[in-house]
Amino acid sequence: MIKPEVHTNIYINREISWLQFNARVLQEASDETVPLIERLRFLGIFSNNLDEFFKVRYATVKRIVDAGKGGKTELGGMKATELLEIITQIVIKQQSESLEVLDSIQMRLKDENIYIINETQINDTQHEFLRKYFIRKVSPALVTIILNDAVLLPNLKDSAAYLAVRMEMNNAKKQFALIEIPKSINRFVELPKQDDKNFIILIDDLLRHCLRDIFNIFDYKSISAHMIKITRDGELDFESDLSKSFIEKISDSVKHRQLGNPVRFVYDKTIDAETLEFLMTKMGIEDTDSIIPGGRYHNRRDYMSFPSLGRTDLMYSKIEALPIKGLSLESSIFEAIKQKDYLLHAPYQTFSYIVKFLREAALDPKVRTIKITIYRLAQISDIASSLINAAINGKQVTVSIELQARFDEQANINYAQQMEDEGINLVFGVKGLKVHSKMCIIEREEGKKLKRYGFISTGNFNESTAKVYTDYTLFTSDQRILKDVTKIFSFFESNYKIFRYKHLITSPHHTKKSIFKLIDAEIQNVKNGNEGLIRLKMNSISSYNMVDKLYEASNAGVKIEMIIRGICCLVPGIKGMSENIEVISVVDKFLEHSRVYIFGNNGNPKVYISSADWMTRNIENRVEVSCPIYDEAIKQEIIDTFNICWSDNVKARVLNASQENEYKINDKEKVRSQFETYNYYLKKLEN
Repeated sequence: MIKPEVHTNIYINREISWLQFNARVLQEASDETVPLIERLRFLGIFSNNLDEFFKVRYATVKRIVDAGKGGKTELGGMKATELLEIITQIVIKQQSESLEVLDSIQMRLKDENIYIINETQINDTQHEFLRKYFIRKVSPALVTIILNDAVLLPNLKDSAAYLAVRMEMNNAKKQFALIEIPKSINRFVELPKQDDKNFIILIDDLLRHCLRDIFNIFDYKSISAHMIKITRDGELDFESDLSKSFIEKISDSVKHRQLGNPVRFVYDKTIDAETLEFLMTKMGIEDTDSIIPGGRYHNRRDYMSFPSLGRTDLMYSKIEALPIKGLSLESSIFEAIKQKDYLLHAPYQTFSYIVKFLREAALDPKVRTIKITIYRLAQISDIASSLINAAINGKQVTVSIELQARFDEQANINYAQQMEDEGINLVFGVKGLKVHSKMCIIEREEGKKLKRYGFISTGNFNESTAKVYTDYTLFTSDQRILKDVTKIFSFFESNYKIFRYKHLITSPHHTKKSIFKLIDAEIQNVKNGNEGLIRLKMNSISSYNMVDKLYEASNAGVKIEMIIRGICCLVPGIKGMSENIEVISVVDKFLEHSRVYIFGNNGNPKVYISSADWMTRNIENRVEVSCPIYDEAIKQEIIDTFNICWSDNVKARVLNASQENEYKINDKEKVRSQFETYNYYLKKLEN
């Protein structure tokens, strides 16, 4: 693995830590114990992650350079120019490793009678099939751009892949062109089986095979095509036009994102120098852009949807999402949670309970109001349709929808417009803050009083991601918690008021202070001669304030166990600074997404589920909610599942100063935590 100098004495650089997380994804693609098609899909995730990294994080550092700022403080002790160079070196190395992984997987696929062929390997039967496929389906979708010195190059689309075509004309001149790889067509074309062998060709190679058909009006003696891709700055820029609605401004900004400044240019390293120079000049690629030589194919994120070919033996077995004991999809959820709290742990347990809760609220004549926060909706959302159904039935529905959920803006805009048309009261968060909290509250008339019911979650209310993201959702009728939730919705509508909360921990006003108080209590426990214990599970930790506070706790003798999937700017295991801190990262079949905070509290643990990672943006620039768990059985369930994850010695990597992503290895019985967690819930149903 790559071993750059990734940290100062105190912090690991955020961007480099993120790249090391993506290296863990690449490890899954390399792992021969992972089913073959799943390995290809992990390769797609690796590539997709890298695209987003350049659009967001690399682009941010590049803006610091362009503004002439050093950025040393913000970047963990590195100069911005130095960081850009290190990022490019790491990415070039990772890209090279990923190509080796792809070659290895393709060789293994041949052993399974699956062949990914290119344009030079097409036989006569396949030629006829592909020619018809090209004429019928591909040709009508093609965008082909003819280039010459006199014509300005149109803005190339962000993250779209293009074939750069060079023709040597019979009159000794050269003609250049670009073919955009159409996104509307599946990247992988399945050819007819021959002798029990499966054949697949990428659209890229189909286009190479059909170059003569595409350019038949040109008189050339030779033609070649090499792939290129440009990645643009993903930041949204907003107009100040007061006549436009917020939805219109966001929509326009999403469209303009396609014209953002280039931050990465990837090209096939076998392209000739003249063509490369011509294209870079045309596109205005500068030295501060990340210029990365790659392989023959780009946009390997498409491997996330590599066809299954009916080979279930080459994929992970699908699990059947389990029911929650005591909570039925065939009877009233309100009546059940009136008696006690329930916890949903997706994807091990079915997300259908959330949809059922909202469907019931939409139909129940006693329900008066529904209020919910939405961050990322599925493309086809039962959540949205349930809320629209409720509005049609006369309920007062308020939806706080975050239109700036990065790269999901358009889906949220579309649903926001539908909801607005049906009379739903839309709240677009708070100026300067993203609403990242995940909560819902329902008021129901019972006798002469209104009683509140609701749920609070660590994850988005999204049916698609709920199948692969691990998240907790607490269903409750605890009026103490729900009274605080009501205050948060009041804050959305009157955000000049700063509310105080008795039970919930909220950003941006109270998270840092409240968490520090909980950490201080553990430090005091140690000073009193008792054990101090902090256990944290989250996606990322990059807030230096929070890191410093954990260092303080470690130095006081508090034992700290952390499960961090992604970015970790904290340097664990350093004597005199963090010697009492251990950190692991689990990357496996599901994406670890739940956030949990556990404080030992002298043997009576305080447990919170949260929407917030410990990043500056989550603590200071977003509306986040951390919810205490008061039900003792649920509290123990969360501790149990944390213990299972902490015990993982199959898919857990140890995070340390060297950032080498070494697997956690010990002599204990093998524990693959995601599989053991599913078994844990199976056993709960049996008891």
